[in-house]
Amino acid sequence: MATKIVIVGGGLAGTIIANGLCRQLKSEMRGGGLSITVIGTTDQHMYQPGLLYLPFGRTREAELFRDQRKLLDRKIVFFVDPANNIDVDKQEVTTDSGRVHGYDYLVIATGSRLMPQNIPGLAEGAHWLYDLEGARKMRVALDEFEGGKVIVNVNAPHKCPVAPLEITFMLHDFLKAKGVMDKSEITYTYPIGRLHSLEPVAEWALPEFTRLGIKSEIFFNAKQVNPDAKTIESEEGVTLGYDLLITVPPHQGAQVIEDSGLGKGGWVPTNKDTLHHEGSDNVFVCGDTTNIPISKAGSTAHFEADTIVDNLTSLITEGRMARNYDGKVFCFVETGMKSGTYVWFDYETPPNPGPPSQMVHWSKLAYNRLYWLSAKGLL
Repeated sequence: MATKIVIVGGGLAGTIIANGLCRQLKSEMRGGGLSITVIGTTDQHMYQPGLLYLPFGRTREAELFRDQRKLLDRKIVFFVDPANNIDVDKQEVTTDSGRVHGYDYLVIATGSRLMPQNIPGLAEGAHWLYDLEGARKMRVALDEFEGGKVIVNVNAPHKCPVAPLEITFMLHDFLKAKGVMDKSEITYTYPIGRLHSLEPVAEWALPEFTRLGIKSEIFFNAKQVNPDAKTIESEEGVTLGYDLLITVPPHQGAQVIEDSGLGKGGWVPTNKDTLHHEGSDNVFVCGDTTNIPISKAGSTAHFEADTIVDNLTSLITEGRMARNYDGKVFCFVETGMKSGTYVWFDYETPPNPGPPSQMVHWSKLAYNRLYWLSAKGLL
């Protein structure tokens, strides 16, 4: 009987894993001893980090999308049919259409979702760039903005931890180029006692903010927004007025995770080394879906996906795991419209951002073009 691998999620993690397994196990698939099924929610694959550039007029919407079917190897079975229940005891995934997919090995890569509604008034009063509709609205707001108080409000948890800093730096350069920075004021809020969850990144960002005249309000956990009065209030009792409110909304995991009883908030309890769902030896978790306390970022998903491909290949061909995930993360950080830096770290090594340079900025722009090769598992 053929071994069945089911991957729930058609984002970067699920796509890399499916293509990587297809490449590594091509002889097994050709002989009919293995099937790979991907269950997604859409037939379009979006390059989510590209949304960072859309409100600033630095990319076109069409550059952010590809046909998901064309990104997957032809031997992979692909369904646009959202999963609504994952039963790890019965080894079954049920979808909205009522189809039941049995599996021998399961990969859960269901990602995360925006939850601005968790903070009263945030959805009505703020702009964000974490989805296409939000990025479009933010683009219009920036085009119309002629100066005033700008709040960049960061909520937790959220994916792509360096994105709030990138948004802030790029916003400064955008307003300066537009000629309104001299009559504008940018204030960055963060929910803990520094500018970033990673202390070395926070220590690097503080003098950069000071140099650019960007203010900050730490220990600011958003409680509510009053869109009419244009104020945002924190749980700590601080109220800030704004003319333009840009937010990084809080995130949660996919609803199917909660509905299936697999994890509070949609985050699946995951072994940080093996990437197994805690309590399972045939269920892997990848990308934003994990509850591992590291960055929910594209590079995290990529490095985790590579580990899972190696381990599933080894389990099927040799009956043993190949290696552990070492916590590796690599993130480019835009420090304006023409400069950037990067951070990399793992479970043992802390990040150490270097001086911003135009070369790193160009490197990130180059990677934006190479993303589709990553999704195909070729990079």
